[in-house]
Amino acid sequence: MIFNSFKFRRIPLAWLLLSRQPLRLFVALAGICFAGILMFMQLGFRDGLFDASVTVHRLFDADLVLMSPRSMSSIAMSGFPRRRLVQSMAHPDVIGITPVNWNFLLWRNPETLSTRSILALGFEPNDPLLNDPDFKEKSTLLKIKGRVLFDVLSRREFGPIEEWFTNGKLVETEVAGKRIRVAGLVTLGPSFGADGNLITSRETYLDLVPRLPRGSIEIGLIRIKDNVEPHKVVESLKKSLPNDVRVLTSDQFINFEKNYWKNSTSIGFIFTLGAAMGFIVGCVIVYQILYSDVSDHLPEYATLLAMGYKIKTLLAVVAREALFLSILGYIPAYIAGEFLYSLVRISTKLPVSMDLSRAFTVFFLILIMCMGSATLAMRRLVDADPADIF
Repeated sequence: MIFNSFKFRRIPLAWLLLSRQPLRLFVALAGICFAGILMFMQLGFRDGLFDASVTVHRLFDADLVLMSPRSMSSIAMSGFPRRRLVQSMAHPDVIGITPVNWNFLLWRNPETLSTRSILALGFEPNDPLLNDPDFKEKSTLLKIKGRVLFDVLSRREFGPIEEWFTNGKLVETEVAGKRIRVAGLVTLGPSFGADGNLITSRETYLDLVPRLPRGSIEIGLIRIKDNVEPHKVVESLKKSLPNDVRVLTSDQFINFEKNYWKNSTSIGFIFTLGAAMGFIVGCVIVYQILYSDVSDHLPEYATLLAMGYKIKTLLAVVAREALFLSILGYIPAYIAGEFLYSLVRISTKLPVSMDLSRAFTVFFLILIMCMGSATLAMRRLVDADPADIF
């Protein structure tokens, strides 16, 4: 009776074994935390750079997008005839279009006079371009030739444009060797391919790029009727338009850009490999800690086996230790990840932030890391012979 009451008494054995040596516990948690931070940063950088590559793409007021099949990415856009976009208006579900020129031009810093590549977008000011409700009023400023809207989230290397403009100072500089004036500010955000952005009218854009044919554009934005399936319109336009244009939904346009950076560059592989290295480092640290703990307490485990405890009960103790380690190591890693994400956003203005999917992904990786290490450490307990121990 006494034995049974002792056997089923809830004793936090796993926690007592972990906390018995605080220094060892601290080293284990530090190792898990380091591995978690490394995985957070590598996966955060990877996803942040992919998201940054489509910063402008997400802001377009469009349901469908026309582009040249020769275009590889936002940093290598090819032109196609503007009349293809006009032809799409013949579709009964198309209600509006916006031709857009897209290219990188040289911006001269008005303060230091140094030059830097900037993404320039040209469109007709009377046409919708962005989903921002305030943009329509700002776009009227572009009807005067030589006026541009500057992205306030552009990197500092372009100059103190926002500060000067906000203080009422006349901001004039050169783009592609031509004189322009900043008429307003917009909020777009830098991308992986562009450190800054400006928006201007097609008239000004063609003046900045005089060799560009006036009938050529890089992107065609198409708006369709509400409650119409975009994929059906895409298939219909593919049949009616020549094969010198490519028709995409807005989501496909975003994925087209992301897939370029994922599959055509080494970025995804490098950051994924970094996260994998963090996972391996954590596994080694946790395994060493749990293996040492099991080895140090083999006599105690053997005593419990002799008292009638089953091996699976003792294995569950080691598994609970791994669970405690994963939770306690994850919490500081998550807090540190939030802080470092904030620091990266402030320093680089890249859209690196904690999201629910990444938080769960890293937690499950840490949990698998700890449980996998515990499984390997349990072999020491399973292979132990009580007779040899005593």
